[in-house]
Amino acid sequence: MIEPMTDPSDNLLDPKTALLHYLQESRDALLWKLEGLGERDLRLPRTPTGTNLLGIVRHVANVEIGYFGPTFGREWPEPEARLLVTDADYDTDPQADWWVPADVSAADVADFYRAVWAFSDATIADLPLAATGAVPWWSEERRTVSLHRIIVHVTSDTTRHAGHADILREHIDGAAGLYVTSTNLPDVDWSAYVARLTRVAQEFPQQ
Repeated sequence: MIEPMTDPSDNLLDPKTALLHYLQESRDALLWKLEGLGERDLRLPRTPTGTNLLGIVRHVANVEIGYFGPTFGREWPEPEARLLVTDADYDTDPQADWWVPADVSAADVADFYRAVWAFSDATIADLPLAATGAVPWWSEERRTVSLHRIIVHVTSDTTRHAGHADILREHIDGAAGLYVTSTNLPDVDWSAYVARLTRVAQEFPQQ
């Protein structure tokens, strides 16, 4: 069983600090997937629906702004930020937050995401977990939410997209795992492992 990357004292953290810990762990896991790659590799679509590493980070950043900003009546302090996606942008391009223009560098994307963390963390610090808000784009009957629920929701979403980035990065250059310094992967012969799984799969007919 692989243990989470935490300090033993984390078991004694208060609920808000524990929630923020896991949100930050997911953020860090996602952002390192950009490290060491050139601008081309970071932007190339890797799936039939165009998923790319920089686009994932831009999307997750804009999601955080929405959930920790307008949901709780708080405004993003940089309305002219180049990577911020507005309703007007979505009107002309429903995938506006899933790619990054050529004149915006990967370093700019990472800096934008880190600025979003600070904005979101301020909301989390300023409000109690029981504080309520309203998600503007959710249906009216389920729009009212607590800060607690939103932290869990954003952590779940970020973790999901970090998993997408895991797969994309591994296909680019073989880099895999939770962190550069500690992958959380077992020390096995991966070629032999893949070959064994392939043999098992090939026992079944092609559909």
